[in-house]
Amino acid sequence: MDEPAEPDAIDRVAERAPLLSECGERFREREPFAGLTVGVSAPITPHTGLFVETVAAGDAAAVLVTGEAGTTHGDVVERLATHPRIRVRSAPGDDEGTLREERHELLSAEPDLIADDGANLIEPLCEERPAIARGVRGACEQTTGGITRIRALAEREAVPFPIYDVNGAPMKRHFDNVHGTAESSISAIASLTNALVAGSKAAVIGYGHCGGGIADKLRALGARTTVAEIDPRAALRALADGHDVAPAAEAVQDASLVITATGRPDVLGRETFEAMADGAVLASIGSEIEIDVDALAELALDRTRPEPGVERFRLPDGRTIRLLADGRVVNLASPEGAGNPIEVMDATFAVMARSLETLAEGVDLAPGLHPVPERLDREIARRKLAAMDVTIDGRTR
Repeated sequence: MDEPAEPDAIDRVAERAPLLSECGERFREREPFAGLTVGVSAPITPHTGLFVETVAAGDAAAVLVTGEAGTTHGDVVERLATHPRIRVRSAPGDDEGTLREERHELLSAEPDLIADDGANLIEPLCEERPAIARGVRGACEQTTGGITRIRALAEREAVPFPIYDVNGAPMKRHFDNVHGTAESSISAIASLTNALVAGSKAAVIGYGHCGGGIADKLRALGARTTVAEIDPRAALRALADGHDVAPAAEAVQDASLVITATGRPDVLGRETFEAMADGAVLASIGSEIEIDVDALAELALDRTRPEPGVERFRLPDGRTIRLLADGRVVNLASPEGAGNPIEVMDATFAVMARSLETLAEGVDLAPGLHPVPERLDREIARRKLAAMDVTIDGRTR
């Protein structure tokens, strides 16, 4: 008798993803995406692979490209390539130029629905392929940076279809952003640096849900934390949560660890590099655009790679700065990066999958950004509690 095959990476995360399992069963029964093409852009991890297979279970033709260079898992690509309803456009090692071509190849397939990460499909679709954009039924976006880019498009009235703000859904922001990103990023940083957090000084640039989550967890591990913010309300919240607050150029002066969590371009540039402490470690947990790596390279006398995932820049005054994962999202782009734990991605992708289903059914929404329906978010929360064998009270009146 043949030995049963060992579960692969997608199988292993599926064992801990009850919400996506329920979505898959629902979609197989209802076939909400019959006759539709769904374009997906996201880091090609086992979690994303499971999500795409779940969508394909609803009779979708799914086309997938990676969301960021350095985040494509070869074993996931190999498995998805055998699926009759899934086409994968990306491969490990693809550079940014290749990724741009792959995104346009996906858009040429004229997707009816889009599941995006960072607006990497939505932005070029709206700006460069308006004729195709007019045929899109709707989209979902799951990141802070992506929502920022979409808002800029919407202000110019350049978005001709409705987009669900999955990043703003409570089941996403309170768990995926706050806990999942923080824990997986700290784990990735620790594996790359082997540095002790307790007693260290850390600067966190940005105090949204991701920045606040990692600042709180660093402090819980014994770090002394300083937050830099441009929003006075977020700065006050950081103070109330027990962190110091200072401008970025001041916050980095004695920090051994500097983390960006903004979703905005070049928040760390020449001014902050010149102010940094010797030996400082830089990491982004928000997006690949936040650290101006070109400016750091221009400032440095030389740059070396002492180990995988770590680049060392030597400055003219003798100081060194270590950059993790080439300035890309550290929990995804580091050599062992697996992204956020499946326990939180299960909820995020369930929100995304059910939002796509709602769009496929032909919900009447104006073009532009919309919140995920409250009933849908609450339903997923109830199902998550049930999967964890947790019960709660109902309303008394």
